[in-house]
Amino acid sequence: MERHGSVIKVKPEMLEEYRRHHKNVWPEVLDMIKRCNIRNYSIYHKDGYLFSYFEYHGNDFASDMERMAADPKTLEWWAIMKPMQQPLETRAQNEWWAEMEEVFHME
Repeated sequence: MERHGSVIKVKPEMLEEYRRHHKNVWPEVLDMIKRCNIRNYSIYHKDGYLFSYFEYHGNDFASDMERMAADPKTLEWWAIMKPMQQPLETRAQNEWWAEMEEVFHME
């Protein structure tokens, strides 16, 4: 199992809409997340930043993420979410949400 943390900004004027959408995430999107071996997925907000945490339980993260990125319903969901988000300038090339380095973990 791999733990993943990532961060992005949410546009202040879009925060309530972002929250509203996440109270009713489409079942097809949730199903694809599970089919791509992601578990224990959470998104937190603080001072304009969204922090995402999830656990990956598969064997090929890149392939699972490619499969998710090819899913029509997920792409439709992302098309609604992306205008609400503002990526960090320091993110790596080809990242939308910036991956974070884990510096501490306790079981």
